[in-house]
Amino acid sequence: MNRNNYLFIMLLIISMLISCKKGDIEHESNFDKSYKTWLAFKASSNNSYRYKVYFVSWTGYSEESIITVKDGKVVGRSYIAKMVERPSNQAVVHEEWIEDVNSLNTHTTGYTAFTLEEIYQKAKTVWLLKRKDAEVSLETKNNGMISSCGFVPHNCADDCFTGININLIEAIM
Repeated sequence: MNRNNYLFIMLLIISMLISCKKGDIEHESNFDKSYKTWLAFKASSNNSYRYKVYFVSWTGYSEESIITVKDGKVVGRSYIAKMVERPSNQAVVHEEWIEDVNSLNTHTTGYTAFTLEEIYQKAKTVWLLKRKDAEVSLETKNNGMISSCGFVPHNCADDCFTGININLIEAIM
């Protein structure tokens, strides 16, 4: 490795270590424990997995995106949006699509195709930052990995959550 590459890697590591000082994030010990669980899962799955992100509104609208990662790279994304029709209370598909590695992120709807490593980074640097104007939350119901992470501004009535909800993380072959 040449000297410039070595210096770049060292600067990258140092900037990651100081980007969020100890105490800058809420639920820090739970986050650290969850991140260690993620690293163990990442190793055991050869960094190949899929996860499902979901959103449900009080209005009856819901959506889910399934992100597929192979060898640490996003290779697929699928999406389905539903709306509960009144008065039948039947969920009707509003939009549905599937993207492969060649068409990733070509649709404007759906959750952006991130790896779980990127999700953990965003959790630490955005969603879990201590805030005076919002309630910050972290849940780890996916065998210790993130299931919900984000914040809701105080005095917000409906659908104000900024973050992520994940109800499935599974290894793939």
